[in-house]
Amino acid sequence: MAEAEAMYRRALEGKEKAWGLEHTSTLDTVNNLGNLYANQGKMAEAEAMYPRALEGYEKAWGPEHTSTLRTVNNLGNVYADQGKMAEAEAMYRRALEGYEKAWGPEHTSTLRTVNNLGNVYADQGKMTEAEA
Repeated sequence: MAEAEAMYRRALEGKEKAWGLEHTSTLDTVNNLGNLYANQGKMAEAEAMYPRALEGYEKAWGPEHTSTLRTVNNLGNVYADQGKMAEAEAMYRRALEGYEKAWGPEHTSTLRTVNNLGNVYADQGKMTEAEA
């Protein structure tokens, strides 16, 4: 994992120099670094990466683009892992609404977010909402 982080950092530095801080390719690397940190359980580091990627994607593609929504969902995962259930719920609801518009209610990305939202509800003791 240290090698992966070093490669992502190297790629990020090069892309920032070549294309700038807000280029979507740069933001993809920021998002990937967030994913790596989340997979390593480094939630504070992941939480630092995802908002940067999210802000850039919103500027470049808009708030309802599926790449933007992927990062919204990722940020929800980090919040849930940190026990920040209200923040996680807000992110999952936003991602779910966007995915339903973009891909419909049966798409696997939509359903993954439905499952994530159900887990947050269950963790909060909202069993009726979780069951739905």
